[in-house]
Amino acid sequence: MPKVLRIINRFNIGGPTYNATFLTRFLSNEFETLLIGGLPEEGESDSLHIPEEYGVNPTIIKELKRKPNFISDREAYRKIKEIILEFKPDIVHTHASKAGALGRRAAYACNVPVIVHTFHGHVFHSYFSPLKTRLYKHIEQRLAKKSTAIIAISEIQKNELSNIHKICSKDKIETIPLGFDLNKFQLNLSENRFTIRNEYKINDNEVAVAIIGRLTKIKNHTFFLDVVEKLLESKITNAKFFIVGDGELKTEIEERAGVINSKFGEHIILTSWIKDIATFNAGMDIICLTSDNEGTPVSLIEAQASNVPVISTNVGGVKDIVLEGKTGYIVEKGNLNEYAEKLGILIKNKELRLEFSNNGWGFVKDKFHYTRLVKDIETLYMKLLKNKNA
Repeated sequence: MPKVLRIINRFNIGGPTYNATFLTRFLSNEFETLLIGGLPEEGESDSLHIPEEYGVNPTIIKELKRKPNFISDREAYRKIKEIILEFKPDIVHTHASKAGALGRRAAYACNVPVIVHTFHGHVFHSYFSPLKTRLYKHIEQRLAKKSTAIIAISEIQKNELSNIHKICSKDKIETIPLGFDLNKFQLNLSENRFTIRNEYKINDNEVAVAIIGRLTKIKNHTFFLDVVEKLLESKITNAKFFIVGDGELKTEIEERAGVINSKFGEHIILTSWIKDIATFNAGMDIICLTSDNEGTPVSLIEAQASNVPVISTNVGGVKDIVLEGKTGYIVEKGNLNEYAEKLGILIKNKELRLEFSNNGWGFVKDKFHYTRLVKDIETLYMKLLKNKNA
């Protein structure tokens, strides 16, 4: 029975936690899997309820942190090596940058036969200075040489990794989209819609618009608030705008939202993190994303699974997960006027929202379900193990 050691950066709300949980829980009985990872940073919501919900009990390495730190990184590396030597995995599969850096180095040092890394996003633009970005590219290029295979979560990302950022050749990269437990987003839609709209006092004639994600620079909530202000200035006043999440920019975003609310009335609501996002989504009419960089945005997949139209900036793998003009709109990054125009069209046109809504579930239900994810990963694992033993 092949053993898989799965390493995740940290257990915070987002695609990597779901991905690692489903691959730990639902791989066939042909595999034995151990999941390890770090804790969320200050301002992030703890997502340990996700593996717990699916009966997964991960091992926590508290020194595994997102930000570089010589002391904690060295201790995390030491602990990962200890686990590898005790567990004796046939495969080490790392998820996201810090886990990928420490986990792949440790696996290579311990002569693990198969080393796999999934890029859930990347830090090669919009995060750091040009100098630091070049440094991270160099590190990833060296780590790729220690990897048996690299997983990209979209064809767009695969092209970026191989042709634009030159991390490794495209022959080493497998494209395997994320997968989620999407059926729950179709349960009790009417009842959940009533519950949420009653809780947040959303009238029948009001359109509920949400943006879901960490309150951090890369998510560009400033752009979202610029869009909201532009819409309110154009007399679109039958909408409420929900900012779901928490993070280091919370105070700044609260202050800006307060200024807009004082000018136009209470249209913007900050909710902090919401664990039951399936129930919340049912009460929404439109879900937005304004990020400067993404891998595969989970919030957009979950929105479409909830029959909610979406609008997003054209970043990362968004074009692979949204059907332009069918389930939502995709707008070039930084184009404030077009984003406001398209969001305004959706707010004013109930029939168009209903059309997009009806297309969402059919598009995502098979393409992004965890059963497809697990099947793809198992096929890759068996191929890599067979090649190693050949």
